[in-house]
Amino acid sequence: MLHLGLTGNIASGKSAVAALLAAHGATIIDADILAREAVARGTPGYAAVLAHFGPTVLAADESLDRAALRRQVFADPAEREALSAIVHPAVGRLRDARLADARTRGDRVVISDVPLLFEVGLEHAFDGVIVVDAPAALRLARLMRDRELPEPEAQAMMDAQWPAERKRAFATWVIDNDGSRDQLAARVEEVWRSIQTNPDGDVRLF
Repeated sequence: MLHLGLTGNIASGKSAVAALLAAHGATIIDADILAREAVARGTPGYAAVLAHFGPTVLAADESLDRAALRRQVFADPAEREALSAIVHPAVGRLRDARLADARTRGDRVVISDVPLLFEVGLEHAFDGVIVVDAPAALRLARLMRDRELPEPEAQAMMDAQWPAERKRAFATWVIDNDGSRDQLAARVEEVWRSIQTNPDGDVRLF
């Protein structure tokens, strides 16, 4: 089984690339979905978040208010680290379980979609890493439009991640998402063909 990481800075279009890779036959493990599971109501992660951040991060139904939590952690690096210390270990356990399931099924290519892959030092966990990128100005515009965020909040979210140039330098493959949907699909297909030439997982560059 070939296990690849997929990452890219916020609003780069990583989710669109993941969907295209899934259409080609890859098994996708989405860290954002796992992160929601890790802090779902009734889990130890939920209790830990509530104990640290208090009731101000709760929605009316007592689930976590992700927008309120996001505002709090992006305004304070120490709080961001506290949240990461709660969420990342739980996400790692969930990812390991999904990987075990994939091996049992005999899946050939598994791609873990991890937004902060490099920031948390996970690059060595994969046989290769795909980085999705787009110009910073374009990502900022997408973030403000799609999430209806004011520019300072959107910029703070971007600034909390590694610069794209640093991620590109460590990538096995880079997919630029600065054009049309058809152009993106063609670039993903090119990377998929390259992945298929490495069926024994010999693409590791780290």
